[in-house]
Amino acid sequence: MSSVPLHISISEKLRQQIEAGDYQPGEKLPSEHQLMETFDVSRITVRRAVANLVSQGLAKSQQGKGVFVTPQKKVAYSLASPLMFLEQDLARKGIQFTFENLTFRKIRTPKKVQAMLQLPIKSTVYFQKKLLNMDGAVGAIDESYILSDLGKKFGAQLKQQMTFPTLEAHGIAIEQIDAVIECTHADYKMSGYLEVPLGQPLIMYRYTTYGSDQQPILYGETISRADRFCYSLSLQK
Repeated sequence: MSSVPLHISISEKLRQQIEAGDYQPGEKLPSEHQLMETFDVSRITVRRAVANLVSQGLAKSQQGKGVFVTPQKKVAYSLASPLMFLEQDLARKGIQFTFENLTFRKIRTPKKVQAMLQLPIKSTVYFQKKLLNMDGAVGAIDESYILSDLGKKFGAQLKQQMTFPTLEAHGIAIEQIDAVIECTHADYKMSGYLEVPLGQPLIMYRYTTYGSDQQPILYGETISRADRFCYSLSLQK
């Protein structure tokens, strides 16, 4: 007798069918009643099996309509020197990139940002939060803190355009980016933004950006879904 719970066994069979292409992205999965008949199980077992697929990012439930297969294409951002900005790299790969500005406001500089941007205790910065979309699917949340004078001067453009190209278009050169990639987990807000279950592992890309004379001008964190977004490196000796 198999020790694998029945709902896990069913969700694994459905996962294999999705990965094999039996169900295409955007296609509706069989209804609860159809799955109950196919696998000869109870409604609660079917619901748990479908919930497993949703928690893995393989399907998405739409109230009153059913459960649909989600796109499984993973986008990779190439971290290389010379530097290529995210939207440029994705455009080169034929991936449609868009973003939604969620907030842009002046705030007292948080302690962790003070150290990264080498700012005094009572300083202020502009905080921006953006929702990043790749080929129409939510991929990441970007939260950044930019020097107050730059945020004030270019605020209107930064709400409409990505940060680095905007700065360089106005003569603010991006000379260096120091970054750390680590794992985090979805809190209540992130689970809502990225459409993932609470506690799901996420990728965090923390970066400090330097302009001329090695002066830090921006600190940010990009938190992404690991099933839709990743980073690639090319190292040479």
